[in-house]
Amino acid sequence: MSDTQRHGTGSEIGANASGSADEEPGLADGPTPKEAPLPPALALAVAEFELHLDVQRGLSTHTVRAYTGDVRSLLARAVATGVRSLDDLDIAVLRDWLADLGARDLARTTMARRGAAARAFFAWTTSTGRTTHNPALRLASPKVARHLPTVLAVDAATHLMETARDAAADGDPARLREWVAVEVLYASGLRVAELVGTDVDDVDLGERTLRVVGKGDKERVVPFGVPAGRALRRWLDVGRPALVVADSGPALLLGDRGRRWGQRQAREAVHRLAALAGVDDVAPHDLRHSAATHLLQGGSDLRSVQEVLGHATLSTTQRYTHVSADRLRASFEQAFPRA
Repeated sequence: MSDTQRHGTGSEIGANASGSADEEPGLADGPTPKEAPLPPALALAVAEFELHLDVQRGLSTHTVRAYTGDVRSLLARAVATGVRSLDDLDIAVLRDWLADLGARDLARTTMARRGAAARAFFAWTTSTGRTTHNPALRLASPKVARHLPTVLAVDAATHLMETARDAAADGDPARLREWVAVEVLYASGLRVAELVGTDVDDVDLGERTLRVVGKGDKERVVPFGVPAGRALRRWLDVGRPALVVADSGPALLLGDRGRRWGQRQAREAVHRLAALAGVDDVAPHDLRHSAATHLLQGGSDLRSVQEVLGHATLSTTQRYTHVSADRLRASFEQAFPRA
């Protein structure tokens, strides 16, 4: 993320379009053969679909680009086989398109995303009367294995936070920035893009809350605890003033040159602190997952965790988090006293 970017990225379309609940659709699929221009009617449909994703669905730039690129690829393939209108498309054309892509040994996540893009496109054309039938209803795409990130034990997470705090005890701005980063990531379950996109005015130290702009430009307010509040206060009083420059803008976290801190730098900081603390190597996403897991283990319900994480659907939270065997057993025994 550049110094001036503010918002996170990603999509809620197509739950099977990516490898994890929070992963944004992959764009690095290798070179795509040059495609001939689409007929005007099909090109217009792609442009209107892009507008629908951007304006009506409020999806990120990355997601809109990925889905429209997939649809453009599909329609170019269809035109090459003699299709001239959307209603001429049938399931055979869609399957041939995916089979052709599959021959290029693309990742299963990419194939799943492209199938999801086709389904989203034809659901839209059908619902808006642009087509009389939906050829993608029976389109199957590869199921993607979901790999859960590393989850720190509670004591390991505590040790990581204490290590970051102790490293920042001398007031060094870089160490203070790293301390506040891990504290906020863990305390609030933020995505790394949301962390670096936060502004000073988004922080309410009195209420201990953060206003966050997440995927699809959706805003939510998340709480944080006393330790994270202590780190934020120290950063705002000592760390940020030491780095701020004339064009720093409202960014909460500043890099060494006074501009908005980037995602790559945040990831590097978390990895460095994990090594310093001697805990399992973790990334910012792992701290988010650890936070959700620990909330559930501590008695929070799925709806509350969904609100904290900013998931559009509860099913996403259910996939993203896992409940310990001890909690499952306790819930079972509470619900069934004679079990």
